[in-house]
Amino acid sequence: MVATPVEFLLIEIARKTRTSAHQLAILSTEERDRAIEAIAQALEAASSEIIAANEADCQAAQNDGISSALLARLKLGETKLKATIDGVRDVKKLADPIGHIQIHRELDEGLILKRIACPLGVLGIIFEARPEALIQITSLAIKSGNGVILKGGKEATRSCQILVKVIKQALETTKVNPDAVQLLTTREEIRSLLDLDKYVDLIIPRGSNEFVRYVQENTRIPVLGHADGICHLYIDKAANIDKAIEITVDSKIQYPAACNAIETLLVHREIASQFLPKVAEALKSKKVELRGDEKTCEFIDVAAATEEDWKTEYSDFILSIKVVDSMETAIGHINKYGSKHTDAIATEDDLAAKTFLNQVDSAGVFHNCSTRFSDGFRYGFGAEVGISTQKMPPRGPVGLEGLVTYKYQVVGNGHIVATYTGEKAKSFTHRNLI
Repeated sequence: MVATPVEFLLIEIARKTRTSAHQLAILSTEERDRAIEAIAQALEAASSEIIAANEADCQAAQNDGISSALLARLKLGETKLKATIDGVRDVKKLADPIGHIQIHRELDEGLILKRIACPLGVLGIIFEARPEALIQITSLAIKSGNGVILKGGKEATRSCQILVKVIKQALETTKVNPDAVQLLTTREEIRSLLDLDKYVDLIIPRGSNEFVRYVQENTRIPVLGHADGICHLYIDKAANIDKAIEITVDSKIQYPAACNAIETLLVHREIASQFLPKVAEALKSKKVELRGDEKTCEFIDVAAATEEDWKTEYSDFILSIKVVDSMETAIGHINKYGSKHTDAIATEDDLAAKTFLNQVDSAGVFHNCSTRFSDGFRYGFGAEVGISTQKMPPRGPVGLEGLVTYKYQVVGNGHIVATYTGEKAKSFTHRNLI
């Protein structure tokens, strides 16, 4: 089959990115850190231009009828931009993940094995809205010695273009080849990018569950990501009511469009009569629409929840509530309907908390704190490339550790396997050197 012009263009872009990534991987820690600082300074200097471009994107998106959840993700105001730049500098402070010797072992005298951390190569990042993700991922890619090909949603085109322009100009003043950072701008290029398994080592999609599933189902390249963010908070019978209300409100309204905001509140029946009227008042004062199962409706006046509500990621000011007879029932509900993202328990019973943390099958399990803490920046990763809900690592918020792999290096002095086989086989020493 003859490649289309778009496919030819993408192959050329991928080749340039891969070559630049090889060059980036051998730069010193100091050289990569200087490039990250140059990016932070350039973003600060261009803040007004970046915000203006983002405002134009937001206005155009509103004219096109964008959802409130997606608009919240698209907005890159002064506060969010400053926090993102702070995250870039936090990445610079992190330990260099490249070259770390994970295993250093003598197999025999003069025959030495090392397992050494090294970059993945080229990352393909596809995201809807969230222009700050472009900044976070680029800084993490440079720190970890990886090239990156970025594709933002059409709603964030102006924002992405100005950000990549600023970043590339900053890199021109450093030893990092600007070709290590590439931007795609058309929907047709996504399909071609997903076919570049010879050049791209990892795809990271960030967006709606339908979008992430599309990526997962249409590429041979490994995918790091999650399709849904259906998070739960369980209020145990031993919960402190005031504390539980604060946790509930923060987990829902602090940023409802985020994938770590709760969508379902589970309440033990023994505390429901005390807790539900108070939490409903607190949530309704924040304009949260509540939906409840039959038992919930006995305690508070809310719309009836359906089976579909337990499966829905609202990403909005909507919360479904279910009264449960036991913690075991709550855990069963979470493991059935949850997306294995982040789930929490509010309780003063340490044994109940331990049981919940051990039995809920999610990447993040929290006790007496908001699910909104499930975030690479808040975990001290500097930033995150995404959230992974898969069982195999990396899992949860993924920072630098998710962007490196390792290789085995064995150095000998004429050693051959025949020496260690047969009747007179020599024994290995297998002595760890670190």
